[in-house]
Parts: sequence; C-alpha cells; structure tokens
Amino acid sequence: MGRNYSIQQLQQLNAGQGQRLEGDAALIILKAMLQSGVGYLGGYPGAPTSSLFDAISDAYDTALKPLGVYFEGSNNEAAAAALLQVSVDNPIRGSVNWKVVGTNVASDVLAHVSSSGVKGGALIFVGEDYGCDSTTVAEKTHAYCLKSAMILIDPPAEAQRMADLVEHAFALSEASGMPVVYLLRTRVGNLKGSILCKDNVEPGLSSKRRTERLRVDRPRIPQPPFSLQQERDKFDVRIPAAQRYILEHGLNQLKGDPAGRIGIITHGMLYNNTVRALHTLGRAGLDGSTDLAILALNVIEPLVPEQILDFVAGKDSVLIVEEGMPNFIETQIRSILQQHGVQANIQGKGVIPKANELTPEVLIQSFAKFLGALETDTAQQVRLQQRVGMLEQLRARVAGIFQEPLVRRTPIFCTGCPERPIFSALKIAQQEVGPIHYAGDIGCYSMGSFAPFFLTDSVTGMGTAIATTGAMQQVSQEKMVSFMGDGTFWHSGLTTSFVNAIYNNQDGVAVIFENGWTSMTGEQENPASGVNNAGQPIATMSIQKTLQAMGVKFVETVDPYHMKESLAAFRRAFASPEPGLKVIVSDAECQLQRQRRVKVERREALDHQQRVVDGKFGVDEDVCTGDHSCMRLNGCPSLTLKPNPNPLRDHEIAAIEQSCVGCGLCGEVAHAAVLCPSFFEVKVVHNPTWLERFWFGLNRTLLRAFAGVAV
Repeated sequence: MGRNYSIQQLQQLNAGQGQRLEGDAALIILKAMLQSGVGYLGGYPGAPTSSLFDAISDAYDTALKPLGVYFEGSNNEAAAAALLQVSVDNPIRGSVNWKVVGTNVASDVLAHVSSSGVKGGALIFVGEDYGCDSTTVAEKTHAYCLKSAMILIDPPAEAQRMADLVEHAFALSEASGMPVVYLLRTRVGNLKGSILCKDNVEPGLSSKRRTERLRVDRPRIPQPPFSLQQERDKFDVRIPAAQRYILEHGLNQLKGDPAGRIGIITHGMLYNNTVRALHTLGRAGLDGSTDLAILALNVIEPLVPEQILDFVAGKDSVLIVEEGMPNFIETQIRSILQQHGVQANIQGKGVIPKANELTPEVLIQSFAKFLGALETDTAQQVRLQQRVGMLEQLRARVAGIFQEPLVRRTPIFCTGCPERPIFSALKIAQQEVGPIHYAGDIGCYSMGSFAPFFLTDSVTGMGTAIATTGAMQQVSQEKMVSFMGDGTFWHSGLTTSFVNAIYNNQDGVAVIFENGWTSMTGEQENPASGVNNAGQPIATMSIQKTLQAMGVKFVETVDPYHMKESLAAFRRAFASPEPGLKVIVSDAECQLQRQRRVKVERREALDHQQRVVDGKFGVDEDVCTGDHSCMRLNGCPSLTLKPNPNPLRDHEIAAIEQSCVGCGLCGEVAHAAVLCPSFFEVKVVHNPTWLERFWFGLNRTLLRAFAGVAV
C-alpha cells in the first residue's frame, strides 16, 4: 500500500509524557490506544475508518512491533470481531475497526462476545457516516448496542477529549465486562488537532510476552446453561457497573448554565453543531458559554437514569437533539421519566428533523422554533427572528450567484481506471445480445450505475452480486451479468455468491475485477496483492484456480485495455451453450496505485538520465465530427468537450486533457465501436538513444523537403 503517513508523523506515536502530537483523528486515536496498553489490533477498511486502518498499517514497524502489538488486516469484519475472543477470558486489551454496515457482517461474533462478556478491554471503532453520503446506505449502530448490550461512545469533535475517551473506553470495558463501540463519524474521523501525550504502555500479554497457556473460563462459553446466566448478568451486573463508571468519571459533560430553566440534551459532535447554531442565534459564545443548560452525552448507551433525572429536574422545557431515526435516546429518556413518575416538557423529533444530517444550518431553524415558543420577552423574540431572517437573506444571496442550479455530482471512475473498459465493452456487446440485467456489488464498479453506462441495475450488499440473480433468472428471460471486485471476492463473495451459485446450479456471466487492491477504501492490500497489510509476503492466492477447483469450467482472463479481447470473451460467454457460471476475470492494476508507482520510477529514471517514454492521446480537430459517441461509450474524466476551432462549425468537439494517463481506451473504444478515427497517440521520448535521434532528424529533413517549408 502506498504510505499515507510520513515517517515524521508516525514517529510522534512514540512521544512520551508531556510531549504533544499533531495529527488527524486516526493518529490521535492510535496514540491513545498505545498509551492504554493495547495488545492487538485488527479490522477491515471502510470509510470513515480507512484512515485509522491505514495509520495502524503504516505504524506497524515504527510503533506497534516494538511494543509487541499484534496487527491483522482482517479479511472481513467477522474475522476482525473474532479477534476479540482472546479478551473474553484473558486480561489483554484489543481493538478492531470497520465501517457502519460492516457491523452486519460481524454481528454473529459480536452477539457471542457480548454474551460471554470480557475481562480485557474490547474496543470496536465503527465508521458511522449518517447523512454524509460516504457509504451506500444510512445506518445507525445504536440498535446493535441495544440488542447485544454493548456500550456506545459518541465523541465530540475535540481532539483531546477523543483521546481521553479512548483510554476510558478500555477501562470502562473492563469495569463492566462489556465490549465498547466507539463511533467515528465522518466529520469527527477527519478532524485534525493536537493532544498532550503520555508514555506508551507495553501490554502485559502480547506477542513479546506470551503466556504458556491461555485462561479458559467455561461459564463464559455462550452455550446453555451458561448463556442464560450471561443474559441475566448483562442487565443485573454489567450495565449497572457501566453506569457507575460513567457517572463517577464524568464521561458525559454538563455545559452552559446548570441552573438554566431551558435544557438541551445532545450527543457526540452534535454538541459542536449545537453551540455553532446557538451562537448564530445569539444564545451562546463560540466557547460554549450560554445561559441554557446542555447535557452533552459522550456515552449514548447505556444512559444513566440518575443523570437524566437530575438534569431534567426544575427545567421548564428540555429539547433532545438526536440525529436520525429511530430516536433511541429520546425514547429511553421518556421511559426513564415515566418509570420515575416525573412530569416534564420533553421535545425532540418534530422540532428536530427525523432524517438527514443535523448541520448547524438545520439546527438554527429547529432552535429558533423551540426557543421562540418559550420566549416571553417580545424584544428577544424579535431579535431571534431577525437572526433567522439574516440567515435566509444570506442563503438567497448565495443562491443568486449562479444563474442555474448546480448539477448534483455523482461519483466517477478515475482517469485510466481498468474497470471502466469492461463497462464500455458490455455497452457495445449488449447491442448484439439483447436485454441484460446487471447485478452490482459494493466497490468502485458500482459507479457503473451512473452516466454514461447505466449498467448496474441492483446493489444488495457486499459479496452478494451473483446471489441476487438466483431468483431473478427464474422469473426473467434476460441474461444476467454480475460484478465483483477481487477484495470483495475474498471478503465474502466466494461463499455468499460463488459457492451458493454452484450449489444451486445457477447460470449467468460473472465479471471479477482483479486490480490487486481493495481500492475504494484507499488501496489496501487483499489476498490477491501478494503481501498483507503489515507488508509481509503471503502465499499467492489465485481467483482463477480457486474457481476452477470449485468446478467452474468457463474462466477466462482478459486485459481490459484490449477492447477486442474483452468483447470476444463476452461474446463467447453469452453464446456458450454450457450451463453454469461463465466467469471473466478483468486483470489490470488499479490506476491510482499504478500511478503512485510509475511516477516514482519515472522520476528516478529521469534523474539517472535513462530513456523514458510518455504516451499521450489526442483528438484530431479536423477529423472530429462532434457526435460525441466516444463519450457515451467511454466516461473518462479526461475526455471532455471544447469549442470547435472551425468557424464554419458550431458543434463542440472532443478533447483530451493533460490529466490523461495514456491508457488508450478512447482509441480502443472508437475502433471497437466502429466510431470516428479522430484519436491519435503521441509518444514523447526523454533521453532518446542515438538511433532514435538519427531517425528523428531524418524524419524532419524529409518533411522539410516534401513540404517546402520550415518544420
């Protein structure tokens, strides 16, 4: 994997007592874990925890290995969660991470670990990005913590507080015997700041300090009759222990004026947004000072009834600012008050929107409605409305800057991406074979659902592409084409889709994009990369041989940049009379990762005066007819439009920008689709050989002779 963190950044992880660390949330969290004596780390990459995964990978030699901390780049989230089992019976602290929907994959393991309970601190970082559009679906982790009795920490956007909560999380897990989930929302997970460091703590049980025999506590095994007692312990022992720790160590924070007659209960980064919104309305300073009482929940599961009751007591009204639905916090608070016979004016959803991200702009409207209804001073009401009016005027001014509304942008394939040529080939092939249903999966290739391809008709979840077509092909005469990446194949696609399809005699064409990386999350290694995330060589795992060993007879590998080769493979697959899966493996390196490598090699070669050839493509302006067919079959961001230089023509012509990486697809598409011959390739030779210089000089001489002008 291309290094994401410099050596200088990583060396800060070894900083001692009293020193400061400057960095992003990933470095801050990793440093806090090392200070807590973490013994093992694992996870599966996914936004917005990819940076944490990268930081751990990059720091393996610098900070982890010297302390004896084990790191595993897990093949999926269930494998990562399974690492926590060592903390069930043994006093070792460990942490794993994944994105929000990965909790679904890990849920079986989490149900068992949370039933057993833990002796060593077990910490799970979940990248939750509700409302930020960095995952395919809007999901909340809260439900899992409620059903499996896990603690849920939601930190504010404050670097030092985030680090402190990591250390508390391990201690809280051990004090209660419960796994702790720590939310990394998109905006929190990407903040930058500084923290005051402590010395790193070498774990007592680690790869450097191995025990002769692991402890085994049989009553912790989640099987009857033990599991029945474990269920009772969750609610009679563990949760009360967690609530005591939360209260005694002040993990939730009381802000503003505790004696204020109006209260707000909020959580995590929403506290930061709350202060910003109140400041805009003139009811708070940017430092958080306000005449309102604010309870900022950093632990949102479990809630502490005594804390809620104390806060609500004496308030005229309390607003619960909670993001998304279901409104778990509001429901629990109302239940606590009802159980204790407390009558209070509680407001939440209705004043606060039910869906989408609660940005400061959204909260300003909600707070104005809430505070305006409570305000008895007419002058204050007027000032409140003036503030809201100013915001509306500003919004109108900004909207008036553009003559037309901005077009909503969709994700696009990178310049030179090896996945895009497959969609181009299928776009051409489908004209010959008729209707096709394209079953997508989770990865870069899911962007094939957007213009100009529109070749993804369904997306169900990671590793499920082929499995989704099982029932489809029984009720439709369409041909079925499924997409999957190599990382997804090894993550869960092998069993969920391929084994399932073979077991059920399923037919159809499956495309596997083998680019050597788990690309969409930031180019992390996978079992097809040849090395693991710690940089250690691994045995080569072949997708082709695996499928053949499973009984798939039709397995072909193509170079996606050779359009004729890909088209021929698809034609053979569609025309094959043999039943069963037809698998086409598109084998080409991720272009982003390739450019990382090639740019370094090119720079080194030029520094040593070695021969380097750069290939660039262009469009002949005199030949281009301006019908733009090439773009409808290509979708490259480097292929664009520009004004026609011919004054007698009014149509725009195709043009290739300097960002072109010379993959050649535009020319391949033009020829394969029998389009115009306006594309050409230019090769620029640096440090040419004497023979190349001779032929170049001869060529120029002949051109002068034939043209009769200086060239």
